[in-house]
Amino acid sequence: MNYVYILKCGDNTLYTGWTNNLEKRFEEHKLGKGAKYTKGRGPLEMVYNEAFDNKVDAMKREYSIKKLNRKQKDILVESFEAAVDK
Repeated sequence: MNYVYILKCGDNTLYTGWTNNLEKRFEEHKLGKGAKYTKGRGPLEMVYNEAFDNKVDAMKREYSIKKLNRKQKDILVESFEAAVDK
């Protein structure tokens, strides 16, 4: 399984990435070993994730999310959180 995810950083910025192991990747980010962008921007919170059967589809979705503006990303995160809370 492959995943696209969005992290909310301690400075209120958002980071989007993809991985094939969601829990491990999130731990790497929290330890400062995940990406240059997230290093030193903790605490980190996973605010969105989406699963895909293959790497190509996950990478395409990551790219499409990265092209969104902040308001569009916030709407995506809010809709995800509302679905999870149901």
